[in-house]
Amino acid sequence: MTSEAPARGALLWDLPTRIVHWSIAALVPFSWWSATHDHLPWHRLSGYTILGLLLFRLIWGFVGGGGARFSTFLRGPAAVIAYVRGRGAPYLGHNPLGGWSVAAMLAALVLQVSLGLFSVDEDGLEAGPLSKFVAFDTGRAIARIHHLTFWLLVGLIVLHIGAIAFYEIRGGRLTLPMVTGRAALESGAPAPRPARRIAFLLAAAVAFVAAWFIAHGLRLSAGALA
Repeated sequence: MTSEAPARGALLWDLPTRIVHWSIAALVPFSWWSATHDHLPWHRLSGYTILGLLLFRLIWGFVGGGGARFSTFLRGPAAVIAYVRGRGAPYLGHNPLGGWSVAAMLAALVLQVSLGLFSVDEDGLEAGPLSKFVAFDTGRAIARIHHLTFWLLVGLIVLHIGAIAFYEIRGGRLTLPMVTGRAALESGAPAPRPARRIAFLLAAAVAFVAAWFIAHGLRLSAGALA
């Protein structure tokens, strides 16, 4: 972002978006650590938490405020090409290229968590809550894919961090707005629209209930987690 702005700037990233962002940023390495050190109950709990955060973020992408909505940063090929050529229109939040990188990471996270739900370990003692819907060999194959796709996610994260570092070096301000929520807007960029509190409450409730239901193996009994 290059233009001048009021001292405090505009509220670009609302609090729910920032909480989800930093929570996932902390939970992904924790999930890796807990898996590699055989703390599978912690790994499972971390995965369920990421599942709930992802469900909320996907809902929030349609009803959230500021730059959280997908419609503010997911644009068509023409907008991406124009941005790469330096002729793009002013944007809110992520640039057209960065927006699709965020979408790619969200898709990779959804894939990673989904595979974990169906995974089965070698002796069958540890398994995802949805593994009962697949054969043992299928669950083992999914577990191997779950391991491999983690490195795809790592690659996307490295690219994401590299892009942030590149823009920071060039004078852009990407990290601080994700902490404070506020940033200067490009001249001509649309003003962010705040979300309603009821939208947050409904999105959080739906995400929590859906994640709870999935974590319990699509059963209403809490004993499914035992």
